[in-house]
Amino acid sequence: MGKFIDLTSADGFVFPAYVAEPAGTPKAAVVVLQEIFGVNSHIRSVADGYAAAGYLAVAPATFHRVKPDVELGYTEADMNAGFALKTAVDALPAPGVLQDIQAAIHHAAKSTGGKVGIVGYCWGGLLTWRAACTLSGLSAAVPYYGGGMTAGDEPARQPACPVLAHFGDQDHWIPLDTVEAFKKAQPGVEVFVYEANHGFNCDQRGSYNEAAATLARARTLAFFAKHLG
Repeated sequence: MGKFIDLTSADGFVFPAYVAEPAGTPKAAVVVLQEIFGVNSHIRSVADGYAAAGYLAVAPATFHRVKPDVELGYTEADMNAGFALKTAVDALPAPGVLQDIQAAIHHAAKSTGGKVGIVGYCWGGLLTWRAACTLSGLSAAVPYYGGGMTAGDEPARQPACPVLAHFGDQDHWIPLDTVEAFKKAQPGVEVFVYEANHGFNCDQRGSYNEAAATLARARTLAFFAKHLG
């Protein structure tokens, strides 16, 4: 359903993004942010799923500034490689990868002429939260188990668009007490907690939880329908 295209950031950096188009005229656009495993087959299938729901989906390769063509699986070795790449991206001078996400938002808006939402998973969930608070052109944001968004200074950020957040109550990367603290700090954010582990949306991981993933997707699509049209 989709294809890779090249996008250009404000600083002139060129990077790939996977774009999936709906069968008819897009009702809006959704930027899809990867986990620490690259724009792999799972993230491409997620983008395809949003296209099937009527949205233009754009999944930028957010590792490209430190390593091109990353496509990892979910073994322990893949996990370690992904963490190393995430650490390298986090160490980039500001604005770092956020300018690539902004370029993806601009492309999505220009391509459809409509509103743009953003959704991200794991590390992409954290970047989704930061994008909602710092980037322009977004009308809705949905972080899934955003690692780090409930810690440090992150809960003190102020989103510029409506946010819906999904967490799992068995997620050892994101302790439930930090989720509760985040909810208190962000009363305007819709927060849902599922009986599930980290990565519950990914059907290629052992932590996949079909019931949680199905309910979270239904809530996400309803949220996008409300705010994106």
